[in-house]
Amino acid sequence: MGWSGKKNGELLQLMGQESFTILLTTDQNLRYQQNLQQAGVAVVVLVAPSNCLPDLLPLIPSVRSVLATITPGVVVEIRDF
Repeated sequence: MGWSGKKNGELLQLMGQESFTILLTTDQNLRYQQNLQQAGVAVVVLVAPSNCLPDLLPLIPSVRSVLATITPGVVVEIRDF
């Protein structure tokens, strides 16, 4: 299935159809654009100085902790600054 180039709403719908439960993203505006509770997925937003891997890697320990407890419809922002 081709996931690239999908709009956020379409992506969330496809995630629900495919039984995905968590979306990991750097899109800080997603919570304002979509009805995440209706989509039935939890969202983890990574907030870093850039979307480059060296800036995102320090956030991974916090992501792992959040993944153990997050529930559908919840949005959690993780930042390291």
